[in-house]
Amino acid sequence: MQTADLAAGRGALGIGLVVAAVVVVALLIGAFAFGSRRVARSRGRRPRPEEQPRMPGDGPVREVREHREPDEVPRSDARLTPHELNGHGNSGTRTGAPQERPRWDEGSSGGFGSGGPGGR
Repeated sequence: MQTADLAAGRGALGIGLVVAAVVVVALLIGAFAFGSRRVARSRGRRPRPEEQPRMPGDGPVREVREHREPDEVPRSDARLTPHELNGHGNSGTRTGAPQERPRWDEGSSGGFGSGGPGGR
């Protein structure tokens, strides 16, 4: 009779573990659903079309290409701390002299091993 009791006890234990697993999965699904609804509510409403950004009246902003040169570090005998420099320790820049961008020479290959005709 004891063997029959042990078998019945193991079956009940297995069923109990399955029920516990189902409860844990249901709690996790419920927590996810509750959290996602809470996040969706906290985001607020979407902006209306009149609240969307508009293009400036003078047209789109254009890219400005200019060469920048670093500001010179002031010469002194004492050590300078960052708050004594221009830009509070950040490296400042100024507009540099206009320069022509380097272009490829006519008849050159353009790069090492590119298969072109090479130098002149």
